[in-house]
Parts: sequence; structure tokens; C-alpha cells
Amino acid sequence: MTKTNALMGNIRESSDSELKDRIKRLEEELFQHRLKRFTNQLENTNLIKSARREIARCRTVLSARAQGSEQAQEKQPQAEEK
Repeated sequence: MTKTNALMGNIRESSDSELKDRIKRLEEELFQHRLKRFTNQLENTNLIKSARREIARCRTVLSARAQGSEQAQEKQPQAEEK
């Protein structure tokens, strides 16, 4: 499973309130990254891009749930290997 698919799986398993909290946290991180960029303190500028994309993924899932095209998935326990 690729990194993006794993991230989308985690997002889809989250409840609406968890997604809203996640968006709020990511927007705060994005603001801090932008502030650091303008003061030349941000070493990895790719953090801005990844934060924006994760915000978009969360908003996409919330929007799809609001339209009824996607339902919240319940967290499934991992199968134990013998």
C-alpha cells in the first residue's frame, strides 16, 4: 500500500469531528510554516505543500459524506497473523 493510500485510509476511518479537528490543526501548522518561510527559518518548504494537500484530502472526504456519496467507515481491527 502506498503512503497516499494509507493516509486516505486513515482519513476515511476518522469521524467527522476528528476530521474537523485535524483540519484545524493542519491549518495552524500551515500558518506556522508560512510564517517561518517568510522569515527564512523554514528549511523544508515541502511541508507547506504536504499540509495543503492533507487539508484538501480531509475536506474532500467531509464533502463527500455531506453529499451522501461516502459513508464514515468504522475502524476495523487488524487481523492477527499466526
